[in-house]
Amino acid sequence: MKKKIIVFTGAGISAESGIKTFRDADGLWEGHDVEDVASIDGWYRNPKLVQDFYNMRRQVAMQAKPNAAHQALVVLQKSFDVQIVTQNVDTLHERAGSDHVLHLHGRLDQACSSKDKRLIYPIDGYDIKMGDLCEKGSQLRPDIVWFGEAVPNMETAIYMAREADIMIVIGTSLAVYPAAGLVDVIAPTCDLYVVDKQINTSRIPKRASTIESTASEAVPYLVAQLIERYTTL
Repeated sequence: MKKKIIVFTGAGISAESGIKTFRDADGLWEGHDVEDVASIDGWYRNPKLVQDFYNMRRQVAMQAKPNAAHQALVVLQKSFDVQIVTQNVDTLHERAGSDHVLHLHGRLDQACSSKDKRLIYPIDGYDIKMGDLCEKGSQLRPDIVWFGEAVPNMETAIYMAREADIMIVIGTSLAVYPAAGLVDVIAPTCDLYVVDKQINTSRIPKRASTIESTASEAVPYLVAQLIERYTTL
């Protein structure tokens, strides 16, 4: 039976494809206060600003291409039972060829009803326009989990983490909750690997194996090591 691997990815893996990380050092995201463009309160205050912001983010994300780290994870699934849990709202994992991807914070390529988030629609092109309505007549909005909203896929992710034989954390500072709590629920016997340019050692168990490097450099190397180590036992 193939070993179960949960891969938990954050903004660092997408940054090398040209998608800027969520928050700059000054607390802004593309020149905007995060609370203005990434919170439910921001949507209530100025929905057009939020809509325009995500329309621009969608265009950047759709033009980006998967990098060597995304591609290496596709190789990994040939030898292991791999489930990717991502904080990222782009679809670079899917476009690289990964089969099982769970998005904790939503997807840029989808719209949902502003009144009933269970109503989800694919987006044709880059934009959701003010005046675009769902089947129940409410404004469409990005299918994104904003600050102030629940994370509906979190329970599924926790279950996957608890069942995993191996966990790989890539490109996240483990600062955004509840997603960051996934490292706290893995079994004591679960092997843990962490890849990031700046590893937050205060947030990971001491047993973790760490590689402080970019995802595109480290992940292909790590995948090769895991295949050699675990599939030749």
